[in-house]
Amino acid sequence: QVQLVESGGGLVQPGASLRLSCAASGSIFSINAMGWYSQAPEKERELVATITSGGATTYADSVKGRFTISRDNAKNTVYLQMNSLKPEDTAVYYCNADLATLRQPYYNLAYWGKGTLVTVSS
Repeated sequence: QVQLVESGGGLVQPGASLRLSCAASGSIFSINAMGWYSQAPEKERELVATITSGGATTYADSVKGRFTISRDNAKNTVYLQMNSLKPEDTAVYYCNADLATLRQPYYNLAYWGKGTLVTVSS
């Protein structure tokens, strides 16, 4: 069993910062890319940022310069530092990991967390 558990969401005012964390646990053999996705009410889930095991990152245009993704490979944890938050950043943020389990060490699958709600409002 593999679990991804997000934390760090909440209600903040515009311009504030939040730091999301996502810890992967269970029978993990290796983790390749990890990432964050957001889903606003009545909208499709969309990519926010990704990071490879080597540290290469990609970002959605809407968050470039404001959000920073990082990871601690020793802790199987990915972070999303969110600065200068805007009302349009309001969404449920989901963690994603492309990983292989101990049972199938050469077969990667995508795993998802249950999400953490970020609300940006004055």
